[in-house]
Amino acid sequence: MQEENEKLKQKNSELEQSLRELEIIKSENNTLKEYVNLKEKYNEFQTVPAYVINKDISNYNDTIIINVGSKDGVEINMPVISEKGLVGHIISVTESTAKVETIIDTASSVSSTITTTRDSISVKGTLDSNNILKGTYIPTDATILEGDTIETSGIGGIYPKGIHIGKIKEIISTKNITDRYANIETAVDFSKLETVLIITNK
Repeated sequence: MQEENEKLKQKNSELEQSLRELEIIKSENNTLKEYVNLKEKYNEFQTVPAYVINKDISNYNDTIIINVGSKDGVEINMPVISEKGLVGHIISVTESTAKVETIIDTASSVSSTITTTRDSISVKGTLDSNNILKGTYIPTDATILEGDTIETSGIGGIYPKGIHIGKIKEIISTKNITDRYANIETAVDFSKLETVLIITNK
């Protein structure tokens, strides 16, 4: 009986190990699928794929570290994207890693366009949330609506035109129309971000 038990325990252990290995393979396959989807979506750009290996997502500092660096052709100011949209840009590089300032960082500011009206808008990170951006400098004659999508304008020298940023969640009207602003929900879920692409040409 005891011998039978030991055999069953051994078998159980082997099955658990096999399951773990399958989970790892499944996870790697999903990551590869993400890369393939990304490559296809942004096929007009030359890109380098990367994993997120560290995050510093706090109220004041919203940066991530990725596992590619100068040896992979990565340089400061290169844009970083994910399958959902814009992530940020490279702010420092070592030989094998790079630091990315995300668009939710309070230091970040992106020249953007409201896709429906083609009006320009400036998008900044906020202290309040890790998935809400503040859209300011909205033209006074612009008609903007909740649900309007925001993308990069291509102005400013870092980001190419047409990268998805997010959607307008609400419009905050003020006494002075020049001060009105929009809260924009990011397309990228930064808390779950694992794989990215660095655009090496623009």
